[in-house]
Amino acid sequence: MEPLLISAGAVAVSEIGDKTQLLALLLASRFRQPIPIIAGILVATVVNHSLAGLLGQWLGSAITPDLLRWGLGALFLGMAAWALVPDTLDSSGAAKLAAGSAFLVTTVSFFLAEIGDKTQIATVALAARFNAVTSVVIGTTAGMLIADVPAVLCGQLAGDRINPRWVRLAAAAIFASLGLLTLLGIRIV
Repeated sequence: MEPLLISAGAVAVSEIGDKTQLLALLLASRFRQPIPIIAGILVATVVNHSLAGLLGQWLGSAITPDLLRWGLGALFLGMAAWALVPDTLDSSGAAKLAAGSAFLVTTVSFFLAEIGDKTQIATVALAARFNAVTSVVIGTTAGMLIADVPAVLCGQLAGDRINPRWVRLAAAAIFASLGLLTLLGIRIV
């Protein structure tokens, strides 16, 4: 249960203000169809994070425990630094989103936006650390939905009420804590 909760919390906090949350706001304002958009986010995230989780599980079994601990510790600390950098959505790419259905556009856009994104890399690291790919994928997917569904449902209102600076600091603190605990060899599960 802990891998699921930690994965959900880490991703939910780090996703606020992320480019995919901005993408959710853009899609909601463009299509005004929340159910297909939320379904697209869910499908894209499950597929993307399942692949990332499988990679993380493989890395966890293929690398020696000491090397894995140091690598993951450094990765989590790098994620903490990355979480401090605000995301923006490329407006030139936004103009190309009008083609197709809301579900299809959301699914493809979210899948592509997540490639190499901090939440995908976090999924790899969490799956390697906990060796519980199903719990991690469910948790990271839940974290994405926790952050992105309100963006879809509330549009710009949600963004106006949340201070992205404090959210980035909270996400950085979570990843830094995971990094330090991993480097020190302290397991929280």
